[in-house]
Amino acid sequence: MKKPVNPFITAGYYGAVYFCDRENETKTMLQNTTNGLSTTLVAIRRIGKTGLIKHVLGKLPSDYTSVYIDILPTEKMNDFLNTLVTAVMNSIPQRSGTGKTIMNFIKSLRPVITYDPLTGMPQATIDVRQGENEKHIESVFKYLDKYPKNVVIAIDEFQQILEYPEKNTDAWLRSSIQSLRNVIFIFSGSRQHLMRDLFADPTRPFYRSTSLLNIGKIDSDAYTSFIIRHFKNNGRKITENIVKEMLDWTDVHTYYVQLLCNKVFAAGHKEITSEKWKSEAHKLLEEEEILFLKYRELLTKQQWQLLKAIAREGQVYSPTSKDFVSKHSLGSPATVLRSLEALLKKQMIYTNYDPDKKMFYKVYDLLLRRWLEE
Repeated sequence: MKKPVNPFITAGYYGAVYFCDRENETKTMLQNTTNGLSTTLVAIRRIGKTGLIKHVLGKLPSDYTSVYIDILPTEKMNDFLNTLVTAVMNSIPQRSGTGKTIMNFIKSLRPVITYDPLTGMPQATIDVRQGENEKHIESVFKYLDKYPKNVVIAIDEFQQILEYPEKNTDAWLRSSIQSLRNVIFIFSGSRQHLMRDLFADPTRPFYRSTSLLNIGKIDSDAYTSFIIRHFKNNGRKITENIVKEMLDWTDVHTYYVQLLCNKVFAAGHKEITSEKWKSEAHKLLEEEEILFLKYRELLTKQQWQLLKAIAREGQVYSPTSKDFVSKHSLGSPATVLRSLEALLKKQMIYTNYDPDKKMFYKVYDLLLRRWLEE
């Protein structure tokens, strides 16, 4: 795999050297997969679940092959079909007889092949009559089930199927895959309440069909060692105290840790000081400011005020409490409740649980939170 110019990756996967920790999660997922058990990952956005999936897929035994699809951009079953077929074309070699059979089936659907201008990889677009998408998706699954190697299909942002106009998509999909013997699935999603509805609600078709795995933050000590090692290996000096300052500022949230370290590394400093990393952090906020001002235009005054209040508190346990409402001049608890629901729906804030299992509210975008704090 090609070595990246900057060791702090913010998109894609460049191998285990540039992947931090997640040893327990990796072990669990590999154990599930090689023992025929599908896994569902649930995590907030940008915590590193996609990187974890690709890390696990890269560690599969030689008698396994994998297909990864991200369905967040999809809006209907035909989009799902196109995304699946494209991934299969790019993942399954045509050298084997079964591989040729799969490709012949795909060709029979008469796809229009284009090429991604950035990666050069082929992309398939299949135009079929309404109601035929399900049949073709099921056929792809069945062909993969006959493949000589074990097949792992990872579907990222799986909750998107709930947005499809086709009714009961989860029921049809569950029915389609439950008879497969040679195909294991990894489902993942960042809209936690929807993923829990899909897999933990006894009334839903996917209930208890997989092993559930919640992904939290990477251990601070492990991340500290990882960051110091990569700076040191590239002739840069950074102390443990400086790294801990950076981890505090980024809240040990994987994407933001990687982003800040990427910017600090790219600045070319031979020795990292507090002033130097804070300068890069400030530049990040300046770069995003026009977007944050746009958020203010799109939200009501009450929603914006609540967003600021949550940002300044860091995390809030009782947003409708008298003390919180009074402290931030938010009006009535009823007004706060309406704004809270709106911010959750817009994914400006999210809910999670602390080690004591108490639920709290937090601003989703860490850079927005830091900007609001200032």
